[in-house]
Amino acid sequence: MDSAIAREQALDAAETLFYGRGIQTVGMDDIRGTSGVSLKRLYQLFPAKEHLIVAYLERRDIRWRQRLADHVARHEDPGRRVLAVFDWLGEWFREPAFRGCAWINSYGELGATSERVTDQVRTHKRAFKDYLATLVSDAGLPPDLAEQVYLLAEGAMVTAGIEQSGSKPAEQAGRAARMLVEGYDGTVGH
Repeated sequence: MDSAIAREQALDAAETLFYGRGIQTVGMDDIRGTSGVSLKRLYQLFPAKEHLIVAYLERRDIRWRQRLADHVARHEDPGRRVLAVFDWLGEWFREPAFRGCAWINSYGELGATSERVTDQVRTHKRAFKDYLATLVSDAGLPPDLAEQVYLLAEGAMVTAGIEQSGSKPAEQAGRAARMLVEGYDGTVGH
């Protein structure tokens, strides 16, 4: 089997299993069984489970941020783009396989024991925060609003993951974000 194909199959299996069941409950034998990639080949591609976890988070990060950016870019008004983040979160939270934020979950499981996983989680969260800062800046809003919007989004992710309450946390956080944004500029999103 070609290395690139084997790698993708292993990462597909890791994403399904790690995100669906939790990282610590999934062993390399589980990845082997789901991916169809031999254990020997898995360890050639990923010398330790930690390497597979980091690769899974890196690949998921690219996909997650692209999906968000694609959704937000559909809105022309820069202020509406800030609020569109919460619309997208609501759509994500309603997905049948939604199990919370993969990075928050990973940090909860491994943050105290894996520096590489912690670094990947922080890289993802920093990129998300930077993206929000760009949206806030493009809308001509005060820079400190980005931190507030970030905290609303992160809180919605945690709440949706724990409560499994669909889009409700995103809707509530989105209303709070709208109040903050409109407090600076009453024309946003109208």
